[in-house]
Amino acid sequence: MAAELIGLKQDLMRRMDGALDTLKREFAGLRTGRANPGLLEPVRVTAYGNEMPLPQVGTIAVPESRMITVQVWDRSLVHAVVIAIRDCGLGLNPAADGQLVRVPIPQLTGERRIELAKAAHRYAEGAKVAVRGVRRDGMDQCKTLEKKSLISQDDEKRWAEEVQKLTDSYIRHVDDSLAEKDREIKQV
Repeated sequence: MAAELIGLKQDLMRRMDGALDTLKREFAGLRTGRANPGLLEPVRVTAYGNEMPLPQVGTIAVPESRMITVQVWDRSLVHAVVIAIRDCGLGLNPAADGQLVRVPIPQLTGERRIELAKAAHRYAEGAKVAVRGVRRDGMDQCKTLEKKSLISQDDEKRWAEEVQKLTDSYIRHVDDSLAEKDREIKQV
């Protein structure tokens, strides 16, 4: 039975690592000084009746230091891309030029720094929610094993404590990453 719990713990850690990796990618997109294609990667576009990541509807490029372009593959989605970028909460104002969407990167003002900090906090909260969801799944799986009499109540209690410690550790990682990103935003 110990092997099943170890495998369960490894699965939970893998899923929590995935939440941290997603957060790191989202934070990488919050570059404050120069244009970075990662800035638009988390943007979701309503296309063909579904929410799709922007890289699945067009090619993101950086032709100059303060400009990002999106070459939209389907002309009918240009307007949806413009709306998605404008509404993503990053304070960007895209302009369509045929199938090309130009996104000028504004100068970093105090107001822009506040917008970036808010976006960073939203991303961090999303990562915390994901980690907590993994914790809930782990707790549920453990309770199921206990109900099936595959583990004792004491083992279930120890496992619950272990899952909580693991969750607290990952939440601390999220908080540390957020604090680092906040410092980066304020320094530039």
